[in-house]
Amino acid sequence: MLRNYFAHKSLFIFILLFFLQLSAFAKLEISKVEPPFWWVGMHNTELQIMVYGKNISDLMPVINYAGVSLDRVIRTENPNYLFIYLNIAAETKPGSFPVSFTKEGKEALSISYELRQREKLAADYHGFSPEDVMYLITPDRFANGNSENDNSPETTEKADRKNKDGRHGGDIAGIDKMLPYIKDMGFTAIWVNPVLENNMPEYSYHGYAATDFYKVDPRYGTNEEYRQLSIKAKSMGIKMIMDLIFNHCGSEHWWMKDLPTKDWINHGTEFVPTSHRRQVIQDPYASQSDYDAFADGWFVKTMPDMNPRNPLLGTYLIQSSIWWVEYAQLDGIRMDTYPYPDKDFMSEWTCALMDEYPNLNIVGEEWTENPALVAHWQKGKVNPNGYTSCLPGLMDFPLQGALTRALREGESRYSDGFIHIYSMLANDFLYADPFNLVIFPDNHDMDRFYTQINEDFDMYKLGLAFIATMRGIPQIYYGTEVLMENTDSRDHGTIRSDFPGGWEGDAVNAVTGKGLSDQQKEAQDFAKRLFNWRKDNKTIHQGKLMQFSPENGVYVYFRYTEDDCVMVILNKNKKPTFIDTDRFAERLMGFSKGKDVLTGKALNLNDLVVPARSATILELE
Repeated sequence: MLRNYFAHKSLFIFILLFFLQLSAFAKLEISKVEPPFWWVGMHNTELQIMVYGKNISDLMPVINYAGVSLDRVIRTENPNYLFIYLNIAAETKPGSFPVSFTKEGKEALSISYELRQREKLAADYHGFSPEDVMYLITPDRFANGNSENDNSPETTEKADRKNKDGRHGGDIAGIDKMLPYIKDMGFTAIWVNPVLENNMPEYSYHGYAATDFYKVDPRYGTNEEYRQLSIKAKSMGIKMIMDLIFNHCGSEHWWMKDLPTKDWINHGTEFVPTSHRRQVIQDPYASQSDYDAFADGWFVKTMPDMNPRNPLLGTYLIQSSIWWVEYAQLDGIRMDTYPYPDKDFMSEWTCALMDEYPNLNIVGEEWTENPALVAHWQKGKVNPNGYTSCLPGLMDFPLQGALTRALREGESRYSDGFIHIYSMLANDFLYADPFNLVIFPDNHDMDRFYTQINEDFDMYKLGLAFIATMRGIPQIYYGTEVLMENTDSRDHGTIRSDFPGGWEGDAVNAVTGKGLSDQQKEAQDFAKRLFNWRKDNKTIHQGKLMQFSPENGVYVYFRYTEDDCVMVILNKNKKPTFIDTDRFAERLMGFSKGKDVLTGKALNLNDLVVPARSATILELE
């Protein structure tokens, strides 16, 4: 009797413990695995997998797949995270395998993880170069190819085209629809402002407040649609450049409600604004407090400043960019607010990316007109503070500022007009590689070019000719080719107005020409001729640069190789101007005439007269 009692009691306790254990396991769940998959054959064989789920920190992952070894597991103070580090040997075969999460030797739950076959070798990723002309697109404002995704049940802000700061409905399908137009205009690369999910309550269209680093915003489309856009563009001779930002995320990012570590975000969740004093990076007299105020401060309350000095976050960000390059077969990356994150992390990021893809290109944004500050970040630059980087190129804000000043000002004084360009180019000795800088008349963060030059059409054409023939990699903002302007408002929502013809029923259509003014049509035709000529001109792509000091309202420079030469004459005079070519004898040796690439006319260099307020581009013969 007593024996039966204890037997039944033991059975009861066993059953109770069994169900308690099942109950405990039932509380376990995994809601995020990032990256969602990876590839075999990567140069860096280490892979960090961030696993997020309720109460998973007590579990131990177990992996049994040939070529994959579990190096280490890192737990944080938050019980809802595990960071799993794998080593994927070179001979590992693609496939899916189970990751079993165990506790006390028993499986609590399991997930499947996939290693894919790479579609092309790392050496076959060829980045943008001086052979290209970038077309910068703000996707929400460019073209609406699928009105059904204007709103999404997954996201908060709804479409309202009447709201200049709201969502307008532009998407990946719209860019896809516009690829023939982009190609026809002579553009060979598209830099698309961020497409990652920005599930913010308002002002989410600009894209710089990511709420998921592995997901395209559903109002733009899907990850696969973005990938297919990249592949299709390349088949048409158009490269794809992704816009990324590692300085901050959106305040509605999924991890903000449950941070992996206390130092994941600078200043925790407290808003402390950045000083924007970028000079502290190079300043030999800077205080640490000033540096921290710049690098660790937030842009705005809705953009928490991430701390990539945390090695878990640093690795996460590096891997996310590699994932997008591999997944979408990207041709380059543009990195926003390059100097704002930790400078040593940014060096680590560029080197990791370029180590994985030696022929890729990356351009960083350092928004200052001081070329010494810009030059500091470029690969190959010897800095007094010892800082080194693997960043190939930067946005040439100093030259952009010099160009717009030169076009606005007269030439009456020694210090006015073209001398701004001439003097700024003389600073190119500061750069390790000035020919890999991205040059531009405007972008998405500043007044439209036509507005900056006071809507002077002659200076507009002169400026575009300069951008097309100068050293570096040209970038044109969407709509610049049809004189889009923001004269009445400097608000970003107005600067980023909808591209005419991007929406069904638009009264003005830049693709068909419907509703464009005669001047807009002329501007568009000018840009088209200019950039299509540039597309096949190796002298502009590969040639050296020689400039001559501006004189009497005329600025002359040459692009040249051993065998070929292009002469560019920028004339701001209000009358046709005779050009005394004796001054340029060192570059004109052996040449007697030239073909005007814009008119097709042959011109005699010994009797050279150029039109008033114009650009003349001569292929010398």
